Amino acid sequence: MKVEKTNLEGVLKITLDAFEDHRGYYIETYNQELYEKNGINTKFIQDDISVSKKNVLRGVHGDQKTLKLISCLEGEFYLVVVNNDESSTQYKQWESFTLSEKNRIQVLVPPRFGNGHLVMSERAIFHYKQNTYYSRKDQFTILWDDSNYNIKWPINNPILSKRDQIGDYIQ
Repeated sequence: MKVEKTNLEGVLKITLDAFEDHRGYYIETYNQELYEKNGINTKFIQDDISVSKKNVLRGVHGDQKTLKLISCLEGEFYLVVVNNDESSTQYKQWESFTLSEKNRIQVLVPPRFGNGHLVMSERAIFHYKQNTYYSRKDQFTILWDDSNYNIKWPINNPILSKRDQIGDYIQ
């Protein structure tokens, strides 16, 4: 695997190795020993998946304590990672990545960062590991079109949840 720093301090881009032959391909999506050898020392305790159709935009969400390892199991999505740490010199800065089942890219998102994704394929499976248990009361939401962040999305009219339309949690 290849681990690269990004423009956002603490955010890492990881490209996984794959074994391919006439049957298809095999990818090891997580090996704690290998990640530790690459300086990623955390204990992941929860895995989550969301399945969405084309033009669905989920997020931008995060909290103050959770480290996430994001990958795409099927399809393709445009991922945005936003620094929401008010004490950081990079506060409100963001970076985008395209993740797909074919490019085998993962993104490590540290605490105090939010992430959101837009599905580019007909369907995509978004997967992430996290080092804390989900707690709604600790979450923050940044509106996808908040002019204070000026995030560039490759869409003007995405499919959104109520939470992502108004910035508050509604089930």
